[in-house]
Amino acid sequence: MNIRFEIEYRTIFGEDLFLNVLEHDGSQTRYAMSTRDGIIWSSELAVDHAIDYFYTVNWQGREKRSEWVFCPHSFDPKEVSNPDLPAVQRDAWMDAPEDFRVAGTLIPVFSLRSRRSFGVGDFGDLRQMVDWVATTGQRLLQILPINDTTSSHTWADSYPYSCISVFALHPQYVELGALPPLKNEADRKRFDLLRQELNALTQIDYERVNAAKTEYLQLIYEQDGKKTLAAAEFKDFFADNERWLVPYAQYCYLRDAYGTGDFSQWPDHNTWNEADRKVLSNPRNKAFKDIAFYLFVQFVLAQQLSAVHAYARTRGVILKGDIPIGVARHGCDVWQEPRYFNLNGQAGAPPDDFAEDGQNWGFPTYNWDEMLRDGCQWWERRFRNMAHYFDAYRIDHVLGFFRIWEIPVPVKSGLLGQFSPSQALTREEIINAGISEETLKNNTAPIIKDANVSTDYLFLRDHKNPEVFHPRISAQKTSCFSRLSNQEQQAYNALYDNYFYHRNNQFWYEEAMQKLPKLVKATRMLCCAEDLGMVPACVQWVMDELGILSLELESMPKEAWVRFGHVERNPRRSVATISSHDTPTLRMWWDEDYERTQDYYNNILGMEGPAPHPLSGQMARHIIQRHLDCPSMLCVIALQDWLAIDEHLRLKDANAERINIPANPRHYWRYRMHLNIEDLKNDKSFTEGIREMIVKGNRV
Repeated sequence: MNIRFEIEYRTIFGEDLFLNVLEHDGSQTRYAMSTRDGIIWSSELAVDHAIDYFYTVNWQGREKRSEWVFCPHSFDPKEVSNPDLPAVQRDAWMDAPEDFRVAGTLIPVFSLRSRRSFGVGDFGDLRQMVDWVATTGQRLLQILPINDTTSSHTWADSYPYSCISVFALHPQYVELGALPPLKNEADRKRFDLLRQELNALTQIDYERVNAAKTEYLQLIYEQDGKKTLAAAEFKDFFADNERWLVPYAQYCYLRDAYGTGDFSQWPDHNTWNEADRKVLSNPRNKAFKDIAFYLFVQFVLAQQLSAVHAYARTRGVILKGDIPIGVARHGCDVWQEPRYFNLNGQAGAPPDDFAEDGQNWGFPTYNWDEMLRDGCQWWERRFRNMAHYFDAYRIDHVLGFFRIWEIPVPVKSGLLGQFSPSQALTREEIINAGISEETLKNNTAPIIKDANVSTDYLFLRDHKNPEVFHPRISAQKTSCFSRLSNQEQQAYNALYDNYFYHRNNQFWYEEAMQKLPKLVKATRMLCCAEDLGMVPACVQWVMDELGILSLELESMPKEAWVRFGHVERNPRRSVATISSHDTPTLRMWWDEDYERTQDYYNNILGMEGPAPHPLSGQMARHIIQRHLDCPSMLCVIALQDWLAIDEHLRLKDANAERINIPANPRHYWRYRMHLNIEDLKNDKSFTEGIREMIVKGNRV
C-alpha cells in the first residue's frame, strides 16, 4: 500500500530532508522529502511489509540523523486500522541537529547608514547589511519592528514598538533610490541636496526625514501612481492584503485630514465601518482615489522588503523580525477592531533594574476572551503576514501571553499595576493568612480615578472584581508596610511571595497554552522570545513544550539568587546576546558600576587584579568570543558590541551608542551607526577578524 510519511520541521537554514528506510537484510534506501509551506515535509512510497526508518537533515553538504525521542521509528502496514483511507504516518516535531549554531547581528533598520540613504536606514541599506553579515560568516540579521508608527507626524512617532498597524510597513523605510527618478530636474536636485544634508547628521531628524520622504512619495505617486495601481502586481497585492489594507488607508487619510491620529477626536468615522469597504475598494469611486496614495506606498514597501528577504536567502542569511507585544492606543488596529482591546487598561511592566517605578507603555491591554472566541485569528493573521518577510522572529515580552502588567487608566505609575489575568486573593484568604480586617481596609487603594493617586498601599482591588485583591508590587518599600507589626509583615511577605511566584503558575501555563501553540505552528518561522523580567516558572514549561528559543543575557540571569549567568550553561534552544535595544551596550555596561564589573572580571572571566577601564578592544573580543563558544543555537551580537572590539573603528563616545532608555517613555529613538555600511564592508581587517571569531566558535 502507498504510505505518506510526514514530519514537522521548520525550514530556516535552507535544509533538505530525507526519509531513510532500513530493510531487515541491512540495506538502506533514501527518499527525498518535499514541502509546500516549509513546515510539514512528506514523502510517499509503497510499503508491503514492516520497516524501520529515520529522517535526516542535509544542510551545506552535511547530513544529520534525527535523534528526537517521540519518533516511533517503525511502521507496519498490517496495523493500519482502515486500509481504504489514505494512509499517513505522521511523526512528531523534529528539532534542528545539534551543530546548527549560528551567529548574527542586531541593528534597527532606522540605525543603518549608507552613502546613498536619506538620513535614516532603509530597505536598500538592509540589503547592504545582509551582504556584510554574509561576508563575516554570520547567518542571521535581526532588526527591530518596522511597522508604521505614524500617529502625530512628530518625533514622538519614532518609538518602533507603538505601531498604528501590525500589518503596515513604515514609509520611512522606503528606498527612494530604487524608485523611478523624478522627471522634474529641479525637484531631483532639491531632494539630492536635502538627502546629503540629512544623511550627514549624526542622529536621525525624524520629522524632517519623514516629511521629505512623504513629499517625495507623493511626487512619485503623481508621476507614476496611476500606472502602478493598474499593474497586475498591485492587484494581486491588494487582493491578498485587502482585509487590513483598506481600513489602514482610510485611517491614514482621516488622520491627515483631521490632523491627529486620535480617532476619538475626529468629527466622524470614530470607528471603522465595514460597510465602507466596498466603495473604498472600487477605483472608480472618489473614496478610493482619496486613499489610493496610502495603498501605493504600502505596495512599494512590500515589494522592496520582499526583494530584500529573497536576496537574504540567496546569501544564506536569516532575517529575524520583531513582534511588539502592544499596539498604539489610537492606532488603526484599535480603530478597526476595538472588540479585541481593553481601553480601560494600560500595558506595562513591574519595577525592575530599568525602572524602579515600573513601566507604563500606554498600550491598551488585550481582550483575550474575545480573541480566544475566534481562535486568535487576529494574531494568526499577524504572524502569517510576518512570514512574508522573515525566517525567524522575536516575540517581544512573551510574558504578555501568560499575563500582562495592567495599569488602570488614567494612572501613570507602574506601581499600581496588577497581573491580568490572575487569581486574586479573597478577603478570607488574606485574613486567614494573618492580616487583620482593619489592616486590609486601611491599606487598600480605592477605586482609582486620579492619574496622580498615592502609591502607598499594601493591596489593590482587582480591575474586574473589586471584591478580591492583589498585593501591591514592591509594597515592602512603602511606609504603610513599615507600620505593620512584625507578625503582620511576615504574614504579608508570605502572601506576597506565594501570589507572585507560586499561586498562578498553573493558571498562567493554561492561559499561554490557549494562545501560543496555534501561533507558533502557524508559520515556518523560527520562534524566539524575549522572556526577561519577573518570569514565572511556567514560562519555561511552555517554551520547552513548544520549542521556543529563550533569550539569555549574562548580565540578567534567570536565577534570582545569582548576579551573573554562565554562558557555558545556556540551554541549546536559546539566543545568547550581550546587549539589546533596551540595555546599555557592552562598553556602557562595563563602566556603569565599577564594583559589579570587578566582580564579573574576577569571578566570571577568571581574571586577576583590577578590571581595566574603559573596556579595551581585546577584552570586548574575549567577552564576545565566550558567547560565540556557548551552546546557544543563536548568538546575536548588537552592531555596537561588534564594533567595540576595534578601538579605532568604534564610536569615541560610548554613551552615544544607546538606542533606548526604557525608564523614559518619551525617549527619542534616533541612534544611527556612525560608519557607512560600504566602509564597514571594505574594512577587511575588521571583517576577517569577526569571521575568525565565528569559525573559532564553531558557528557555521
